[in-house]
Amino acid sequence: FVQLTLYVMAQQPFYLSGEDLTDVQLIDLGAHPNKYIIDLTPEAWNRINRSRDYVNHIITQDVVKYGINTGFGNFASVRISTDDITILQRNLILSHAAGIGQPLSIERTRNLLILRINVLAKGYSGISEETVRRLLTFLNKNCLSEVPEQGTVGASGDLAPLAHLALGMLGIGNMWDPFLNQWGKAIDVISRHNLQPLDLGAKEGLSLINGTQFISALGAEAGVRASRSLLTADITAALTTEVLLGSKVPFSAEIHSARPHNGQRIIAERLRSLLDLPSELNDSHKNCPRVQDSYTLRCIPQVHGIVYDTIEFSRNIFNNEINSATDNPMVFCYPSQENRILSGGNFHGEYPAKACDYLSIAINEIANMSERRIERLCNPGLSGLPAFLVEKGGLNSGFMIAHCTAAALTSESKTLCFPASSDSISTSASKEDHVSMGGWAARKALKIVENVEVVIAIELMLACQALEFRRPLTTTCPLEDVYSFVRTLVAPWDRDRYMKPDIDALTHAVRTGKIIEVAGRYLKGS
Repeated sequence: FVQLTLYVMAQQPFYLSGEDLTDVQLIDLGAHPNKYIIDLTPEAWNRINRSRDYVNHIITQDVVKYGINTGFGNFASVRISTDDITILQRNLILSHAAGIGQPLSIERTRNLLILRINVLAKGYSGISEETVRRLLTFLNKNCLSEVPEQGTVGASGDLAPLAHLALGMLGIGNMWDPFLNQWGKAIDVISRHNLQPLDLGAKEGLSLINGTQFISALGAEAGVRASRSLLTADITAALTTEVLLGSKVPFSAEIHSARPHNGQRIIAERLRSLLDLPSELNDSHKNCPRVQDSYTLRCIPQVHGIVYDTIEFSRNIFNNEINSATDNPMVFCYPSQENRILSGGNFHGEYPAKACDYLSIAINEIANMSERRIERLCNPGLSGLPAFLVEKGGLNSGFMIAHCTAAALTSESKTLCFPASSDSISTSASKEDHVSMGGWAARKALKIVENVEVVIAIELMLACQALEFRRPLTTTCPLEDVYSFVRTLVAPWDRDRYMKPDIDALTHAVRTGKIIEVAGRYLKGS
């Protein structure tokens, strides 16, 4: 009991305002349920109460307003009696909880709920303070509804996944039990944790499911991880350049100031910060007859640079979207003019859907580049090193199939790069006649990022192995530090052994930013 009390006291408050949440903060909040107690700012509570008061006023005045006392979608013209308003909201959740497939991970479900609460904090939804406080209690206790990952077309909001998110909190379906560390019946989890299920009033069901939070939650995660992957790829590419006896001249500032794309300039600066240092390897081939390197070495700033710019563009959209009101209708309350309830289309997911597709196409270019450098490392005709970076080739296969894994993942990701948002299928009796398909865009963006992380890990493993064959020569201090860190996870490859654990260990290091931590003090370029 004493330990539990101290543990709870150590939790940090985090206040959502609906205005300034970042993608990095979101991922941190989602990954650390025991680190934070999440609440809203006082201003957010005030906005929620003002808009709820106006919704209650509409009901008492018996004024017809979409989503409050009408049906939904193609049933928008159907008037709902006051006695049936609460049934309407519950029916909305039940009927829209039609998703299928594997459930989202606990971290991604937390992200989804955090984003929905952050949108409610803006005060345009008309939801009650009591309902939001119950949402926060579920979130802070980490009792989370089971949300299938398939079923949204990303148009009138991510209706199916957000309905599932609300469903468990009604006491229906399944819910994660943090005590038992497993899924259980929602009503049992609610009882075991002394929670109160949601009791929805007018418009509150609609307030919980109208929005792009599924696309945005997954897209934001993909964006953060893509940035981390790119920086790790820059570090890895620098090491590969060294062990392949490549030139650092193509990274000179003069070249990139003559073509001043922001990303290109930043990547070149990163490479210079890693390579423009004393290096016995670089000194060893200063007078070699080779005139120019291959493009996957020479053009790293140009290719990685546009990836950087595209990731930044996409993340800017995600950061706008996670702080945007995406309800319909929206409740506008003013201190000195008439309050209004307006119907619009902020729920449409085209913005984050396109951002996910742009991100997918961009980040897979890192795998394209990395896989080709892996080929150069494995190929003795290109590297001047032992075939597949192993002694006694034939008896040992070395990294032959590690390259095949990188090639397979790169090819798989290429097929996933086809933009989901280029498709649209009319739904809801053609009321929703254009949709974003953003849910699939976000899911496959994450899959592509996951594949890229593995490909980078394989290149890093091979670059470190290639350095073994360049010894006793040393590379630059930051790259020697990276090599030393890798060797704490993966031993040199002196004979064939079980390969997968090595790939997994380095993939985890890439995914968690460990390589960046090692080289970070040397790096320049944002």
